[in-house]
Amino acid sequence: MSKQKVSLASAITLPSAIALIVSSIIGSGIYKKVAPMSAELQSPMWVLACWILGGLISLAGALSNAEIAGMMAGTGGEYRYYRKIYGKFFAFLFGWSIFSVIKTAAIASIAYVCSQSFNSLVPLPEITGAWTHFSLFGVIYPFENLSVKLLTVAIITALTWINGRGVKFGADISKVIIYTVVAGVASIIVFGLTSSQAHFSNLSQDATGYVTPTFSALLKGVFTAMLAAFWGYEGWNSVGNIGSEIQNPNKNLPKVLFWGLMIVIAIYTLTNLTYMVLLPVNQLINIAHTPNAIAAVEAMRSFWGQGGVVFISILIIITTLGCTHTTILLNARNHLAMAQEGLFFKVAAQIHPVYKTPNNSLWLQCFWTCLLVFSGSFDQLTDMLIFAAFLFYGCTTLGVFILRKRMPNAPRPYKVWGYPFVPIIFILFCIGLIINTVQSRPREALLGIGLILTGLPFYWYWNKTAKNVADDED
Repeated sequence: MSKQKVSLASAITLPSAIALIVSSIIGSGIYKKVAPMSAELQSPMWVLACWILGGLISLAGALSNAEIAGMMAGTGGEYRYYRKIYGKFFAFLFGWSIFSVIKTAAIASIAYVCSQSFNSLVPLPEITGAWTHFSLFGVIYPFENLSVKLLTVAIITALTWINGRGVKFGADISKVIIYTVVAGVASIIVFGLTSSQAHFSNLSQDATGYVTPTFSALLKGVFTAMLAAFWGYEGWNSVGNIGSEIQNPNKNLPKVLFWGLMIVIAIYTLTNLTYMVLLPVNQLINIAHTPNAIAAVEAMRSFWGQGGVVFISILIIITTLGCTHTTILLNARNHLAMAQEGLFFKVAAQIHPVYKTPNNSLWLQCFWTCLLVFSGSFDQLTDMLIFAAFLFYGCTTLGVFILRKRMPNAPRPYKVWGYPFVPIIFILFCIGLIINTVQSRPREALLGIGLILTGLPFYWYWNKTAKNVADDED
């Protein structure tokens, strides 16, 4: 008697899916990245322009992604798209990158910010003593800030358990968290922009010693600053991973991508405008060069004092908790899709018989993420993550052109607005971002490529095993 195949539950409504994508995007970037961007550009108006431009570029990518998502809605998101467009080898490299660093390191870093914010409110005991300075190769300090790291591991583990209890349960939690976050951020915007400390003249005052750059220098600065902005927008594509769990996915996925990005663009633009009218650019630059300083905290301190610091610290905890939760939920589905094709650890292919979730995939993701927590190199990873991610994002958009030629008559519930100009703009921007990162951040670029290529021996083994199994079945 054959076992009945267990499938993922289609339980996510359109509003819940939009809440999930907003929750997966809004993390630590909304509170921290305005400072390093100010240090790079030294001009408030250019910083604001980069946030808007970063949102519009992400929207162009989302609109392009939406056409493919509408055609191929299902579990695995871009892994499925690449499998159809470029073949299983390229799809594997993407999936492996998601597991090895892009999303797992994102989970680790966002959860770590959550723990840091909690530690600022309720100081945790230091428990390592002399072991604090122990290092591996003089680079990794696993016992540094150990109490914060242990709390981070506890958060990741608890959220993994919650996500294993059912996708609707996880989505409902995301809705509650993101509504709380939006309400909190709206409070910052309304009270910040109307406070007596708000000076809109700050927007026209460049940093001390600012010299108008040449066009090439400005272009380089904008691309470099937008690495920080794109860290803020990172996560917009992850909703495709739960395509088969969204109700009426072919129709709703494009709507989720479009409206989710529009909401985030509005929130980011208004929030960063608030920071810049509360704090002059020179102060933002000083914050960028001060360890553990956060622009949002100083902005709240400027008009609400210590009470504002407590408020924003709690909001950061809630925000990063929600983003960690949603990133865990969305990206485990990618590993499930790979495992079901024999290109990942076999245990990850199983679906929980009761909760209809990729439970083993979730716990495998949890294990690797917790190991990354002890590397402690989160700030160094963000530029590398964006570089690696945009290598693949550009390929997704290129797939729009490939599928239009290869499958001209295939049903398309949604066609990208502004075709072919919108996808072309996004592809050109991806190329520019990659080239600029190689020139301005060669270490991050090489590390990103290196981590992607670590999957090659795994692919050789799993692909060989999968072929042998197929031959035996024949």
